[in-house]
Amino acid sequence: MMELKQIARRIFAETLAAIDIPATMRRKLAREGSRIRCGEMEVDLAAYERIVAIVIGKAGYAMASGLCDVLAPEYRASGILAIPSAPPQGLPGFKTFLAGHPVPNAASFAAGRAALDLLTSCDERTLVFFLLSGGGSALCESPLDPSVSLEDIQQLNRVLVTCGAPIDEMNAVRKHLSAIKGGRLAAAAPRAMKITLGVTDVPAGRESALASGPTLPDPTTVEDANRVVEQYELLEKLPPIFKAKFARRHSSLPETPKANDPAFARAHFSLLLDMHDLFHHAHRAAEAAGFVAVCDNSTDDWPLERAADTLLDFLKQLKKLNPSRPVCLVADGEVSSPVTGDGIGGRNSAFALYCVEKIAGEGIALLSAGTDGVDGNSPAAGAVADGETWTRAVGLDPRDYFRRSDAYTFFKKLGDTVETGPTGNNLRDLRILLME
Repeated sequence: MMELKQIARRIFAETLAAIDIPATMRRKLAREGSRIRCGEMEVDLAAYERIVAIVIGKAGYAMASGLCDVLAPEYRASGILAIPSAPPQGLPGFKTFLAGHPVPNAASFAAGRAALDLLTSCDERTLVFFLLSGGGSALCESPLDPSVSLEDIQQLNRVLVTCGAPIDEMNAVRKHLSAIKGGRLAAAAPRAMKITLGVTDVPAGRESALASGPTLPDPTTVEDANRVVEQYELLEKLPPIFKAKFARRHSSLPETPKANDPAFARAHFSLLLDMHDLFHHAHRAAEAAGFVAVCDNSTDDWPLERAADTLLDFLKQLKKLNPSRPVCLVADGEVSSPVTGDGIGGRNSAFALYCVEKIAGEGIALLSAGTDGVDGNSPAAGAVADGETWTRAVGLDPRDYFRRSDAYTFFKKLGDTVETGPTGNNLRDLRILLME
């Protein structure tokens, strides 16, 4: 079974290596002369006096460098780069902000202010590229109410990410408190031509959740935000300034821009990479390793325990259909995992830890990891486990570690963490389940 764990690691590593963002941008934005194609629309670069780029997210540097490659040498973009770690090298014309994730920092606020200031100077002769990827909600921020402090926003984010709500519900709250999120970044340059390119870590069909939808019409409402605060009993946990806004309900929260807002008249959105790209590469890697492979995203946004039980049942059914072949189930998306202790870890290591007892003694191995290389408050992307993990955990109580939200510590002691460092990408979490 140790071999199954190594195979799971290899499939994950090969999947990450196959996702090349600059190459994808060069392919999908194929330029001929002054014209480039973005999804179903074509843009003539020569029609604009200035090209501006607002780049936000964990894949920001790769996306920005890819755009520069597409434009060079005749055209150049200048703008803002809000990313979580230092880039390999600077990009000419870009001001870089090493912003905070998963909690915003002072650079997140500075990036938000700089982006808004830059956009106010953009007119109908300006072409604006918004390059968005996962993590953008924290990496670029500016509160709608100027009296809101960085500490207020940091506390709000901690409350939201630990409450167990799905990402779209968390974002319903964030959007209605931000001058960036929920379409308000696009509204800052209403006359400019705006093209948003996304590397998505959100469920298909809910692209407005990517980086909290700064350039897309917001489908959520003030009432949705109020409902989330009530449903997850967040009111007493919020900073006083936000508590007062939600306590007064409708009276103090302005609505976000909707689809009929004039700001979106010259706005276009296109996905560069999404779930299907992730599945494609993982499926190919699993088949190359000799497994019958199936992809499934039915458990996206499910509670962790329900998702794990369902996927393990699916894996065993797949094995029954293929008794003479090893099988692989590939699943993506995020699971909800409320923080119940003060340990180290995130939803991916927690997923693996929950499964330890479930697969004890069986010829099963599984890996759960974030494609961005980050899992919660840990330095790992996730963890691997197999049928021997339960017996190897001498002196360790998996249930206790799970209860204390300390999954990273558990797997670190066993040498079973998955540590990649920041990958410069973010295509949601990937779970690889193998059975002999």
